[in-house]
Amino acid sequence: MRKFRTLDEFEEEYFRKHSEEIDDYLTEIFQEYAEDNDSGALLASLCVVARVRGISEIAEQTGMTRRGLQKPYPAMATRALKT
Repeated sequence: MRKFRTLDEFEEEYFRKHSEEIDDYLTEIFQEYAEDNDSGALLASLCVVARVRGISEIAEQTGMTRRGLQKPYPAMATRALKT
């Protein structure tokens, strides 16, 4: 049986190969969130970035702890810990 990949998996692979585009992607997803307030879409996109960059790197760059980032976003914590 053939296993199909998810959109998140495609996005993750793309950003691993094109990490220079992550900042533009973040800008875009926050602009979309400002327009439609779709927190699910925002969280899904942030999870992709967390898997690519690593939650520890994001914590270091923001001055927050890993736990501080993961606590309000249980889905991000679960997905990011798998990597």
